[in-house]
Amino acid sequence: MFSHMMLGTNDVARSKKFYDAIMTVLGYSEGIIDEKGRCMYFSPSGVLGLTKPIDGEVASHGNGMTVGFLADSPEIVNEWHRIGIESGGIAIEEPPGVRGSGSRRLYLAYLRDPDGNKICTTHFLPSESAL
Repeated sequence: MFSHMMLGTNDVARSKKFYDAIMTVLGYSEGIIDEKGRCMYFSPSGVLGLTKPIDGEVASHGNGMTVGFLADSPEIVNEWHRIGIESGGIAIEEPPGVRGSGSRRLYLAYLRDPDGNKICTTHFLPSESAL
């Protein structure tokens, strides 16, 4: 659905260290600093970029915005959350666990990154009817 997602940061190097740690848990390579000083993470289906705002203003998190990453298992969600906290993220919402009911069951974990952006990792569970 998305081609790319850009997150604002006031410190690209600090954000790269944090995102390198959590993206590695999800199976991605370290971010690459491009010629504009942005940090980019590439996948076959899209790009995550970390950048200072183009308008020169201070970066701030988007109120009501969440960036969600896919995970292959609940164990990877838990590891992502643990590594994220160890790397400077802040745990928010409920602890990692199951949310939803019926045909839409998810295993989720939420963090705030070092710039306050709300991020989460999601593993889609089989519906209760499929169990």
